[in-house]
Amino acid sequence: MLTLKVINENSEEVIRKLAKKRFDAEEIINQIVALDEKRRSAQTLLDSQLSEVNALSRSIGGLMKEGRKAEAETARQQVTELKELAKTNEAGLRDAEAAIQDLLVTIPNLPHDSVPEGKSAEDNLIERSGGNMPQLPSDALPHWELAKKYDLIDFELGVKITGAGFPVYKAKGCRLQRALINFFLDNAREAGFVEIQPPYVVNAASGFGTGQLPDKEGQMYHVGLDDLYLIPTAEVPVTNLYRDVILDEKDLPVKNTAYSACFRREAGSYGKDVRGLNRLHQFDKVEIVCIDKPENSYQRLEEMVRYVQTLVEKLELPWRILRLCGGDMGFTSALTFDFEVFSAAQQRWLEVSSVSNFESYQANRLKCRYRSEDRKTQLCHTLNGSALALPRIVAALLENNQTPGGIKIPTALVPYTGFEMID
Repeated sequence: MLTLKVINENSEEVIRKLAKKRFDAEEIINQIVALDEKRRSAQTLLDSQLSEVNALSRSIGGLMKEGRKAEAETARQQVTELKELAKTNEAGLRDAEAAIQDLLVTIPNLPHDSVPEGKSAEDNLIERSGGNMPQLPSDALPHWELAKKYDLIDFELGVKITGAGFPVYKAKGCRLQRALINFFLDNAREAGFVEIQPPYVVNAASGFGTGQLPDKEGQMYHVGLDDLYLIPTAEVPVTNLYRDVILDEKDLPVKNTAYSACFRREAGSYGKDVRGLNRLHQFDKVEIVCIDKPENSYQRLEEMVRYVQTLVEKLELPWRILRLCGGDMGFTSALTFDFEVFSAAQQRWLEVSSVSNFESYQANRLKCRYRSEDRKTQLCHTLNGSALALPRIVAALLENNQTPGGIKIPTALVPYTGFEMID
């Protein structure tokens, strides 16, 4: 979340920047500024009252020694009255702090200056693209029909045992999943990322730390009895490894990767294209997470984007990178690049990764800081990206590589699958 310092010192700029995200912040910012003035006044008064209590308390002993009992008793009464006043003032101070906190968590992160104006996905900018567009015959099959033809995925069986959006993978479909997971993890390790195997459920504090709570509560599966949440992405548990942690400057950047299953309710997605693997409630993904100094975070972001680009290139998929406009950005992000691959049978682009810099927004919630060589502490910048999410990668691989004799596996993936064709 934004810091009070940023809001108090740059309130007009905050309002202006948030307008790019289609968020009208004027009323909330003004409320926060007014509450903070009230809080600071209450703190000043409380400090004065407690100082006076301490001074009077110290004087009582001296008055008693001097035999000035009446004055000592008067001082005691004053101490009692001041303590009551301080208690009331302290309660008001806590109320103001709580009210400020409640407002702060409703404000999105500020977009970076390079974020383009725009209302929706149609206004995103194409940064660059690559790969060769496959030329398929007119009778080419979409991935859900290919999955059935080659007995790779059973969507109906998933509906039977759980519900829509929970597919059952079979035979070479399973081996393809494992191959992609290991391929992505091995590439991440070679790029300097340290692998983590995180829990698949997190507590509310972790959901708050990375910004899923309270903003995206309706998108997460909640285990009510234990008050835990199934993770929507490994970003949540991995980034929370550094909650309430002060890192040493020499240990930056932190670079982690993690495979996990991901669980998303996808509330509000009804009516969108949900055929096959296009939109699932449970899916597999390899995530990369970086933590760095503020002055290095945008260089780190570019490195992460370049790294994800190498993955889609190795998989021989047509790809493009989008710089998201203000109206299509996530709540916590300062700058996001989306990767899309072309699904030839569906004739559409499919999002397979988002790579984002959150600047200090998550770190402020997490209290994730680093100590510099001069022993001063300041907030880190956090970044993360999908590298990669499997479902739409699988969809594009099946569709783009279909031949009359079967589905060809990209060369880089063959050592992981153990087979060159799905037939």
